[in-house]
Amino acid sequence: MTERTRRLSRLRRVVPEGRAARAAAEPRGARPRRRGAQPKVVALGGGMGLSASLAALRRITGDLTAVVTVADDGGSSGRLRDELGVLPPGDLRKALAALCGDDDWGQTWARVIQHRFQSKGEMHGHAVGNLLIVALWEQLGDHVQALDLVGRLLGAHGRVLPMSAVPLELQAMVKGHDPRRPDDVDTVRGQATVALTPGEVQSVHLVPNDPPAVPEAVAAVLDADWVVLGPGSWFSSVLPHLLVPELLDALTQTKARKVLSLNLAPQPGETEGFSPQRHLEVLGRHAPKLALDVVLADEAAVPDRDALAEAAKRLGAAVELAPVARPDGSPRHDPELLAAAYDRIFRMHGRIGPWR
Repeated sequence: MTERTRRLSRLRRVVPEGRAARAAAEPRGARPRRRGAQPKVVALGGGMGLSASLAALRRITGDLTAVVTVADDGGSSGRLRDELGVLPPGDLRKALAALCGDDDWGQTWARVIQHRFQSKGEMHGHAVGNLLIVALWEQLGDHVQALDLVGRLLGAHGRVLPMSAVPLELQAMVKGHDPRRPDDVDTVRGQATVALTPGEVQSVHLVPNDPPAVPEAVAAVLDADWVVLGPGSWFSSVLPHLLVPELLDALTQTKARKVLSLNLAPQPGETEGFSPQRHLEVLGRHAPKLALDVVLADEAAVPDRDALAEAAKRLGAAVELAPVARPDGSPRHDPELLAAAYDRIFRMHGRIGPWR
């Protein structure tokens, strides 16, 4: 028995059994066995947008996989990435927290892994979950096994995968980044910087520009019934998945239906002043061969329904409008309302599948 095998065996003994445990015990790349009528869903994104989608989707399917961007370079993730050369764990941690159940176990662990240390020293700002994930990466030497193991510990209602196994740098071409030169286009580097950049983002790309996709992520997309893209920071969380060639190929080849979930409001900085249809136009420029089936938007966030319908039609999609925002008026998705919208879309637009 190798040292790595002994470590994994010891770690498995300290986490609870159950649905998530059985899923992680499957062979590498295997998907959880479906029980009853439920679709296989893969959600792509990062940050709080993906978390909102996962919190909704886990309410309507037990066969859920999150494929998460790995270009973050800010905060605790950026510091760990710089110091240890690892993938940024922050968005992966947020996805795992979103998949925690509503029982005491799930909510306790969600709070624990999201907890940030407050101090005057070097630990200040580090999230517990980030440290746990990186520790398991170093112990096991395997990104996917480590994330599966964290999912077992949390009792996560789904699987979390990185979109690539190498840390990525996001770069954007931004017009008017320097207010003194409003017509010039500059290169802005780093996801954290791109997310808050002044000026108009023209396009984004990744460095390296041909990153390898995680094989399990590609397999999940090809095997899915539905793929959900968005909501989230458009240039820094949603579009990066379309810049990984193997992942984009899987998205264009899969027989799964694809739904794009739009944001509730433009994001200050990278999408300031964007209309809902402008988001679709930008996506189409970055992935002209990608066809969608449904575009989901909050009915109160669409001032021009005809323009959105026309933009969606160019991507092959129909528009579904539904109240999905929290009732307090904040630009955040309500998990229950978003779950109801997804469930209706899966039933109305899905091919006849084993969950019907």
